[in-house]
This record gives sequence, structure tokens and C-alpha cells, in this order.
Amino acid sequence: MYFNVLPVLCILLPFVQSRERDVSCGSVIKLMNLAHKVRLHSHDVKYGSGSGQQSVTGVSTSEDVNSHWVIKGPTEKEICKRGEPIECGQKIRLEHLTTHRNLHSHHFSSPLSNDQEVSCFGENGVGDTGDVWKVMCEGDFWDRHEKVMLKHQDTGSFLATSGQTFGRPISGQYEIVGRRNPDAYSDWRVQEGIYIHKSDFNPIKNSGSHDEL
Repeated sequence: MYFNVLPVLCILLPFVQSRERDVSCGSVIKLMNLAHKVRLHSHDVKYGSGSGQQSVTGVSTSEDVNSHWVIKGPTEKEICKRGEPIECGQKIRLEHLTTHRNLHSHHFSSPLSNDQEVSCFGENGVGDTGDVWKVMCEGDFWDRHEKVMLKHQDTGSFLATSGQTFGRPISGQYEIVGRRNPDAYSDWRVQEGIYIHKSDFNPIKNSGSHDEL
């Protein structure tokens, strides 16, 4: 019996392609702020005020290895499966790939704008509840081609740039803060990265979908 698969393929192909656009658990990403065109960045440089924790900034260069972040579940017990698409509204942590500390915020004032401080915290990827962020996006899943906001679980602030830049020793890097209300400075989009998908765990197909890091 002859069966025409073309209509079925026409229906399924856009769905498969759309899933390939999703940001997934275990992916290594760079996040760019849409207002100032800087990538979320950290390094083993401590704030000289506030919490004294590892500083988080925004940098204009796309090649810096200190702008890589790993997406993982909200706690050590609430893990997300590698390759699972991240849903809009899902809680995650972002671990800084170089220093293995998590993107963090708390009720300290930021050094330049007096907004809420954003830092990196923890050891070997283990911190506390101040590391948890809620993915705010449109649709069902976090699409890497669309804008996204990150809302801090403990304080309700939104990850943003303040527009102010630091002097030495991190001259020209942008201050990253938590803002009480979302605005143009709290819009982000995924840029370069290694995107993990379920199909990458097929023993026949084991190479991940990625852009240049």
C-alpha cells in the first residue's frame, strides 16, 4: 500500500527546526545585552565595595572566554536533563565556565549606579538560593534567536546593564545590575555557544549543534 509521506514531512519539519532553535539544559552560552551590545562576563576580580564577591560585568568583545556560562537546574537536587529545552518561566542557574561560580544577586548596592549588585558566588558550582533566575520569554520555550529576560528568584529584580562603565582594573567594562522593573536595559539574547540537544546523545550522532565560541 502506497503512503505519501510528503504532507507529513511538511508538517513535522518546521517543528523539528524550531526545536533546534531552543536553548537547552547543559548548553554553554554567551548572553548579549541588546541595549548596549555587551556580553555578560565575569573574571576573578572582586568588587571593592558591597559584598566583595566576584564581579560581573559586560564586555563588547565576542571572543573573551570569560563570557561563557553553563545552563543548569535551580538546585543540586532539582537538576535539568542535558539537552532538554528550557521552558519560558523555568528556573535555572548560570555557572561561569572559567571560575565555576554561579551568577548571583542579593540586597547589596551596585558600586556605580546604586542599583542591586550582581556577582558570582559559590564554589565548584554550588552556591545558594541567590543563584536562581527565572527565564522570562515569549512562547513555550527559550528561543535563542529571540530576546529574553532573567528575573532573580529571591529579590524579583531583572538582570540588566546600568549604562555606566568601570575604571581600572576593568576599564571600559559595563556595570551589570539587578533592576526592580524590566526595561530596555534588561533585554538579552543568546549569542555564541555550544547548544546541546537530545539528538546529540544518539550514539550514531554525537556531535552537538554549536556556533563558534
